[in-house]
Amino acid sequence: MAKKPDEKKGKVITVNRSARHDYFVLETFEAGIELFGTEVKSLRAGTVNLKDSYCRVDDGELFVYGMHVSPYERGNIFNRDPLRPRKLLMHKREIARLLGQVTRDGCTLIPLSLYFSGSRVKVELGLCKGKKLYDKRESDAKRSAAREIERAQKGRADD
Repeated sequence: MAKKPDEKKGKVITVNRSARHDYFVLETFEAGIELFGTEVKSLRAGTVNLKDSYCRVDDGELFVYGMHVSPYERGNIFNRDPLRPRKLLMHKREIARLLGQVTRDGCTLIPLSLYFSGSRVKVELGLCKGKKLYDKRESDAKRSAAREIERAQKGRADD
């Protein structure tokens, strides 16, 4: 179920900005995530980091690794390991399709953002292909050129 980021409902918790810089995002998917109560409270406080996280299929189930959810400060004994693997919730058919694309095409699954959809936490996954250094330079050059054009048009509109 590919979705565009602007179709998301609810409050965005965090966005993995380095993912779009380091990878070409070919397709996006929405998945639920299995969390404990204190982790949800930490997410509401915005204490999560997606920077070095990735997803992998183990025994037909999808897991996210490297996602750091800081322990809830008032959680005492109920806090979990901040870097524990967390299960993502998707249909078996979708997981099988993703597994096929990852193994066949050499792509990887990267969490792009975390957001609330109603009271539930959702993860936007990206099916990504790695960028080379020259690709990163090219996209930076395009971005700066677009910024210059926008600045020039804004200056002309003020006159």
